Amino acid sequence: MTTRRINTRIAAAGMAAVATGLSVAIMSLAKVVLLIAALLLLLRGNRASGRDAALHELWTPKLVLLIISAFAASLLWTSAPTSEALVAMGKYGKLLVIPALLVLIRTPREATWALTAFLGAQAFLLISSLLLYFHLPVPWATSRDALTSYAVFSSYLDQGIMSAVAAAVFWHLKGLAPVRSLFYACIGMSVLALGNVFIVFTGRTGHLAGIVMMSLAIFWALPRRYRFAALFATPLICLLVFFSFDKVAQRFAATTAEISAYTAGVGAATSADNRLDFWAGSLGAIAAHPFRGTGAGSWITEYNRIQGAKSSAFKDLGSRKEGNAGNPHQEYLLWGVQLGVGGIALLLVFLGAGAVDLLKMSSPIARAGLSVVAALAVSCLFNSSLYDAYIGDFFCLTLGILLAYGVHGGAMRARQESPTPT
Repeated sequence: MTTRRINTRIAAAGMAAVATGLSVAIMSLAKVVLLIAALLLLLRGNRASGRDAALHELWTPKLVLLIISAFAASLLWTSAPTSEALVAMGKYGKLLVIPALLVLIRTPREATWALTAFLGAQAFLLISSLLLYFHLPVPWATSRDALTSYAVFSSYLDQGIMSAVAAAVFWHLKGLAPVRSLFYACIGMSVLALGNVFIVFTGRTGHLAGIVMMSLAIFWALPRRYRFAALFATPLICLLVFFSFDKVAQRFAATTAEISAYTAGVGAATSADNRLDFWAGSLGAIAAHPFRGTGAGSWITEYNRIQGAKSSAFKDLGSRKEGNAGNPHQEYLLWGVQLGVGGIALLLVFLGAGAVDLLKMSSPIARAGLSVVAALAVSCLFNSSLYDAYIGDFFCLTLGILLAYGVHGGAMRARQESPTPT
């Protein structure tokens, strides 16, 4: 009975690690199996208090439970239809995979195995995108735009951000490689990931995330007394990337043109136009209900109400067939609409809790994890990255795997030798 329980637990965590970044169906199935396995383990009460001492020190699992509780409480006053409110609750339920991974992974060997499976999945994804870029057959690619955008399972937007994260994770974890060949393989995958970000994909958020990942890597690579020079690294990287990669220059030039046209009142329903409209409407909704918001899943209801009051010609977003209009493409404002100003603070505290927990771990994991948190923070400025199914699952699973390795893989115990990512 014990062996079966252990195998089931390891299999659930391993399945989630392998599924990270693969198709939506595979990730969704892995997420369900992971949560069920964690729940069954908790119900059995078979937890080893000695092993869990470090786990209890973490703030991230506590914040996840607080977030879920806040959204659940907001169901009492939400202005959204019940079906939409419950859908929103389900979307934020993905945060539970973080504590689930921390519960299921319990030994250094299991943590190492899960991290290795995760890195293998990211390598598979990066190589698949490269094959698509060179017009080589990739029969497992399921994205509708695989032949034009070179994204394997999702959109170029999602995969650009994921590639930026993968570049940072491979780079910072290269020192954990047991043999020299894997050390160089990690460097190679990091370079390949950055190539995907700036050459293969056209997503502007991915470009920005890639710049942030490189800036952080330079900051940590410099000796402490020279780290002030990192202040100049980011603008220099921006200039280098802008003048080196045509796709980056074209996309940022298009953004400037779109914002100028919007400001002049001659916008043409572009990506930037829609975002600016959504953000303005979201600010109006927050101003109307600043303290407790309008409840889970209420963004589209409130946006339709505000815009409908401004113009009788406005068509409800629910009647539009183009694009994904279920959120403002800005996670901070989305939480502000649903939970008020406190919701924005709650999201910021969640990101801060992740950073605080990662600082307790050894340098490789701390730097890799902090890079993930930074990429999530940047991505949330231009997308609803936790609300969205695919990219949200990727971020939660990645953060959960890194935290689990930090706790159960011995990284926290190594803190005295390598206290912080400095």
